[in-house]
Amino acid sequence: MTAPTAADFCAQQWDRVRQRLREEIGEESYTSWFARIELDRVADRVHLSVPTRFLKAWIQDHYVERLAELWQEESGTTRKVDLSVRSAVARAIPLKAANEHREVVVERAAEPRPQAVAASAMPADVGAGSPLDARLTFETFVLGKSNTLAHAAARQVAEAVPGAGPIFNPLYLHAAVGLGKTHLLQAVAWAGASRGRRVVYLTAERFMYGFVAALKTHAAIAFKDALRSIDTLVIDDLQFLTGKNMQQEFCHTLNALMDAGRQVVVAADRPPSELDALDDRVRSRLAGGLVVELGQLEEDLRLQILKTRSSALAEQHRGFSVPANVLELLARTVGQSGRDLDGALNKLLAFNKLT
Repeated sequence: MTAPTAADFCAQQWDRVRQRLREEIGEESYTSWFARIELDRVADRVHLSVPTRFLKAWIQDHYVERLAELWQEESGTTRKVDLSVRSAVARAIPLKAANEHREVVVERAAEPRPQAVAASAMPADVGAGSPLDARLTFETFVLGKSNTLAHAAARQVAEAVPGAGPIFNPLYLHAAVGLGKTHLLQAVAWAGASRGRRVVYLTAERFMYGFVAALKTHAAIAFKDALRSIDTLVIDDLQFLTGKNMQQEFCHTLNALMDAGRQVVVAADRPPSELDALDDRVRSRLAGGLVVELGQLEEDLRLQILKTRSSALAEQHRGFSVPANVLELLARTVGQSGRDLDGALNKLLAFNKLT
């Protein structure tokens, strides 16, 4: 039998920390905020990671000190907790010299890197929601066979005549990572706000944070009233909406807006029928609207995206250009998502700048 390693002991301590935290805050809160936190390694600090910057900020503000206390109680050693947003695989490496602060790396699977959003280009109409990226508009969305229907539906929703009532309600877009869901949702928010509508764009995590914060400050009624008085609600990454109370509140908000003739636009990584963690009532209401899938990017579309984005990079970085034959090669060989294409272009840019 193989003797337990230092990494095994750290993993066991982390399991005990999580179990105690679950008992302290309750299953629902734990599932909402800590289900996706991971132990990366233990050195002079305990290094934890989460999949999004928003989740990192929330845990940092509310629980990082308690996590450090629990770790000390379970391990007998005092270490600060360091939170990061994970973007790559943490690989196991041999342990260093056996001292108190040696580094232990816990191996885990890779997780997709979250898409960044700019905090600066958000109109006042969307001020209650998550920040928008000024680059993500209908004008910058590259069309192809795989996304034409989703684009047309999103544009029709965004450009609907005021007072005419929603046509597709809710509009539900689903696709794998990097195929354009967030781009279309933010385009809807930008277009609606530019027409004077009261639009709120929220990630599911931001919705949960707002609800929890409102409960803590006894402002739940104001939170609900604020959301239910808008013209268009745009919710991204719905697959991350967890917890019975959270889902009930979202369902009430959804019903209140739709019953009042307000527009709701939602995106997730799978169709409503496959969101097993969601309440049946929420899934049923979402499935009753227009459900559209964004398919994998075909080669012609990948090439058009590469051309568009390489041109944008060339405008920003003097001397940078990518030959047509290289773009064609990338379109044939690099992944299936927009993020894969961005990564390939960024590598070329780095090579251009650093060599």
